[in-house]
Amino acid sequence: MSTDAPRRRRADAARNAERITRTARAAFAEAGGGVTLEEIAQRAGVGLATLYRHFPSKEKLVREVVEELMREEIEPGITRALAEPDPLRGMSLMLETVLALAAGQPGILATAKDAGALTADLAPRFIEPLTRLLRNAQAAGQARADLEPDDLMRILGMLLSTLRPAEGPDEGWRRSLVLLLDALRPDGATPLPPAAPPARC
Repeated sequence: MSTDAPRRRRADAARNAERITRTARAAFAEAGGGVTLEEIAQRAGVGLATLYRHFPSKEKLVREVVEELMREEIEPGITRALAEPDPLRGMSLMLETVLALAAGQPGILATAKDAGALTADLAPRFIEPLTRLLRNAQAAGQARADLEPDDLMRILGMLLSTLRPAEGPDEGWRRSLVLLLDALRPDGATPLPPAAPPARC
């Protein structure tokens, strides 16, 4: 009996934290970073004090939303990409995962960027499997030998910069991705200049 009450409190606290995170995710997707913590607490059906107990600042709440996106959207895409027997197709799946998320939920990513939640420690969780796929594609003769992982991150940045979510759903990036991936193949490749320092992620 002595352990039941603390266990229930922990379970209630976990449910509240999850409810707040999911509510914030939906609110940011809908209205961007202008949503206040007060509004998020009201939508989640919890008191403001409860929200602050779990997330002492808006930045911490935004970071938890980013972590949830990583767990539920990005990491499953990475798993599918690594399981793909064709490494070049795996690279494409990884890039598609990020681009589809950015095109479909621009408010969340804009909020994360403004809040400083897209920190450098997130990058290895994406870059390391992408590097593995690139090296496998090079070993299989599918990708030009002088490519570096930073080249792929710059390509991803280029594609992200072309999104126009304010004009409605934008699927134009799919054509651009195919065109750019074709440019990674070794057939008829022109030698590249020396690699520049890696871009900041």
